[in-house]
Amino acid sequence: MLIIGACGFAKEVLEVLYQLNKVDDIIFYDDINNYNKDEKIYNSFKILRTLSEAKDYLFHNDSSFTIGIGNPVLRKKTKDKFENIGGVFTSIISPLSRIGHYRNSISVGCNIMTGTVVTSNVKIKEGALINLNCTVGHDCIIGRFVELSPGVNVSGNCVIGDYSTIGTNATILPNITIGKNVVIGAGAVVNKNIPDNVVAVGVPSKIIKQLPKLEI
Repeated sequence: MLIIGACGFAKEVLEVLYQLNKVDDIIFYDDINNYNKDEKIYNSFKILRTLSEAKDYLFHNDSSFTIGIGNPVLRKKTKDKFENIGGVFTSIISPLSRIGHYRNSISVGCNIMTGTVVTSNVKIKEGALINLNCTVGHDCIIGRFVELSPGVNVSGNCVIGDYSTIGTNATILPNITIGKNVVIGAGAVVNKNIPDNVVAVGVPSKIIKQLPKLEI
């Protein structure tokens, strides 16, 4: 499998693949950071640096890839880029997460990390990132490329719109809808619906900034 990115979150994705006993053919891709010619992650995993190298790997070795970077928009652009060279967007779900047994659906390309709890009747859409120790309650919808930072608690009957980011340890109270392209600050408590394209912070959360509408 190809992990896109070779810093930070990519190393946490590697840990999940270790939990899954799938590290025999792992390779990283990073065309931004500078590495020595023969440098490897943990002295074991090769880093590809050009798109042509990645294309060759996906064609001749393993077509599956996962995204080891945060930021919803960047994840979407990365997904498109690597699908265009033959990659297959693949979900990585930690066996140390707890996924309920009733009417949950997880779309392609999601990262669900260690310690996360998903209860029942939850829909997690394409490319979503649910980080360490999050909880997602019953009857929720987590939109495309949403990023839940570590320790986020999403109560039951909530909707989080596409491309939104929920900050570390934020709490979304029951029956809340958060719009598209929203940033919720770390530690916030959201007790009212939040419209598209805003930043909201605080306890209880308040809108402090408007964001440009996404053109995706």
